[in-house]
Amino acid sequence: MTMIEQAGTFAIGDLTVNRMGYGAMQLAGPGVFGPPKDRNEAIAVLHAAREAGVNHIDTSDFYGPHITNQLIKEALHPYQDDLVIVTKIAAKRGDDGAWLPALSPDELTSAVHDNLRNLGIDAIDVVNFRSMHGLHGPAEGSIGEPLSVLAELQKQGLIRHIGLSNVTPTQIAEGREICDIACVQNQYNLAHRDDDGLIDDLAADGIPYVPFFPLGGFSPLQSETLSQVAKRLEASPMQVALAWLLQRSPNILLIPGTSSRKHLSQNLAAAGLTIPADAIAELNAIAAQAVTSA
Repeated sequence: MTMIEQAGTFAIGDLTVNRMGYGAMQLAGPGVFGPPKDRNEAIAVLHAAREAGVNHIDTSDFYGPHITNQLIKEALHPYQDDLVIVTKIAAKRGDDGAWLPALSPDELTSAVHDNLRNLGIDAIDVVNFRSMHGLHGPAEGSIGEPLSVLAELQKQGLIRHIGLSNVTPTQIAEGREICDIACVQNQYNLAHRDDDGLIDDLAADGIPYVPFFPLGGFSPLQSETLSQVAKRLEASPMQVALAWLLQRSPNILLIPGTSSRKHLSQNLAAAGLTIPADAIAELNAIAAQAVTSA
């Protein structure tokens, strides 16, 4: 059993992936805009991820834009049968790198075709609709109209599965009235646990939850708690934070990103780390610290 396989697998729709995956966002330039500073290293990272057993890659054509998908195609095409590529749409980049909504039927359709072309595929395994009601976190508002566009593209065979990103439970319920929801991707980590109940509800329905920003928003006090646990476990704080997520619920899938093979290896090693119960209790207290300091 490889290190990644120790963390187990989970299904996205009818596609089974290892729970430790890879996020391609950092392969683009600074601010997820423009080309990478080291294209050869970016290609090498993708090769290394696959060689280590990663079969779930998260990307988007608005990373770059177009850059990460083109790198994935250059490095890994033709794709092996076990590789699941997940992308997201509903945003675009301004000339200055700004993140802008792209929610019209034409924009959503073009985004799907851009992903198909830049990845070099005929159908996308999973397309996440990224709600733009809140730019840096979920905010209420209907997602029915744009999601219906994706449902139609799914009927046309261009999309295999549809997921949601940056959404509230109300929006997920609305989405499930329109189409099957294969996964949910929201911000969640040791310090930001607003989705605790949602994760458990999704787990009961067999729907994977994919957290982004696994270390985002930590204060020095919270980081000290994490650092102390990591020192005792002879691991890095990031490895402990990732391992905590894997132990939090079996439906959590991880997609840590990096543009460095060394950092990739460190991230993937978290799949083999087991955190004892007493350390879990200390780490769980970080969320309470976050509420107190807010």
